[in-house]
Amino acid sequence: MLDFEKPILELESKIRELRNASSDDTLNIAEEISRMEIKAQRLIQHTYSKLTPAQKVKVARHKDRPHFHDYIKNMIEDFTPLAGDRLFGEDLALIGGLGRFNGQSVVVMGQEKGADTESRLKHNFGMARPEGYRKAQRLMKMAEQFKIPVITLVDTAGAYPGLGAEERGQSEAIAKSIEVSLNLKTPIVSAIIGEGGSGGAIAIATADRIIMLAHSIYSVISPEGCASILWRSADYAKDAAGALKLTAEDMLKNGLIDSIVKEPLGGAHRQKEKAIRRVQAKISDSLQELSSLSPDQLVEARHAKFLQMGRKAA
Repeated sequence: MLDFEKPILELESKIRELRNASSDDTLNIAEEISRMEIKAQRLIQHTYSKLTPAQKVKVARHKDRPHFHDYIKNMIEDFTPLAGDRLFGEDLALIGGLGRFNGQSVVVMGQEKGADTESRLKHNFGMARPEGYRKAQRLMKMAEQFKIPVITLVDTAGAYPGLGAEERGQSEAIAKSIEVSLNLKTPIVSAIIGEGGSGGAIAIATADRIIMLAHSIYSVISPEGCASILWRSADYAKDAAGALKLTAEDMLKNGLIDSIVKEPLGGAHRQKEKAIRRVQAKISDSLQELSSLSPDQLVEARHAKFLQMGRKAA
């Protein structure tokens, strides 16, 4: 439960109780439910219209927010997962494969965090190791070979920081993924659907079009990590969240993403399928925009896009 959602959840709980109550005065109960539902909608609207950066971090991490598998189920037809990096092994934190998006063949990949304890451990909480990013490189090169677009769905706190990952070249694998993405001669569209954390995100988010769900976050480091470095305590994570400028609005203002996808009232975790449909529509529009560009034009525009990031306006 999100702490700032407590009044909303209490009201929704009362509505459920009334619906399950048996009474002869059905008409009055229905009227009361209707009034409470209107009040709940207004409360949700008011709460989500003024979320702080720290609160948006919590929404982006909500356990019920749609994950990679939810998008595949609702957005991609005939998905065929492809495993392994052909160098070391398989990494279930980053899943990728072939499928059809609106009838068009695509390569799609993204981090899967897992929905319960067992699946979270299986997918390493969406934190990929070097073999995950090398698998991503392999799939992107395959997309280029068959001249089909790449769709990436980003949702990770960051790349896995374990000893084994560092020994197998985590930083090199991320850097190589960025290089492959920058020079790929086929369209790439990336969607930040939850957390866009550090190099683990940019490794598959170096794209022609980068879209972001309204309550997602995108940052060079987690607020907790930033607070631990700057204030020597994770207790200052709320302050770090504000300083990092990690919200979708901040990203768009700074030219780091191309567009924001509005979430359903109360966040994507309340209406998963509706949120997925909105992301699907924006990805479709982006692919349509890119379809007229030649391979060389795609690469040239992509290079220019990322070289421009961070430059001050003349």
